[in-house]
Amino acid sequence: MFHFKNIILLTILCFGSCAITYAQHIIAGDSVWTEAEEIRSANEVERKAAEKRQEIEPEYNVPSDSAYITLKDGTKVYRSVGWHGLGHSPHTATMYAAILPGLGQIYNKKYWKLPLLYGGIAALCYGLNFNNKHYKMYRNAYRDFIVRDPNNTSWKDIVREKTNLTPELVESTYSDWFRGVLERKRDSYRRNRDLCYFGLIGVYMIQIVDACVDAHFFHFDVDDNLSIDWQPQVTPTQEGASTGAALCIKF
Repeated sequence: MFHFKNIILLTILCFGSCAITYAQHIIAGDSVWTEAEEIRSANEVERKAAEKRQEIEPEYNVPSDSAYITLKDGTKVYRSVGWHGLGHSPHTATMYAAILPGLGQIYNKKYWKLPLLYGGIAALCYGLNFNNKHYKMYRNAYRDFIVRDPNNTSWKDIVREKTNLTPELVESTYSDWFRGVLERKRDSYRRNRDLCYFGLIGVYMIQIVDACVDAHFFHFDVDDNLSIDWQPQVTPTQEGASTGAALCIKF
């Protein structure tokens, strides 16, 4: 009797162990099946997205290296690409701007900046030519007035054009005054000419920086969801409530 009970107990334990093992296999099989289904679903979604991009790109003429594709309904399909895959390089924009002022802005399609750029360059070039011309004129006149060479009398032309005096009167009576005028005029036009040179260098450097920054933000997405709005606000306090204004930024 005792042996019979032991046999029954061992049989029950064996059946229980087999049942537990079988259940574990079933659970493991279900988890593997679920994981396989998830992988298959993800692959299917990726395949459909690739087919959709292939259908969209010829219609919209979107390059393969663009950052995103805008669909007809306004949604965007983004791609995980780096700077080398965007098709618009800040390095290229910087090089173009360094080679020829304005070429970087053309590369960035900021055509409205060209009139401002070339207008500033033209104004500085005009000022440079004007000041350099008058600087040379007063420099030569000052030199000739100091040397008093009979063959070089450019200072007499300035006396006749700029004053109501005669060269003889200036040479005898107003010599010190006229020499000071020539010196101040020479230094003034030279300073203005040098400032025009610095201005041209500044415009050249600024347009390079502008082209580089614009190229970095060429694919920066700004849509209607970005907004700033002022709204009235009531804040409860222990004494009651305080009113004010709140700045709401929506992303």
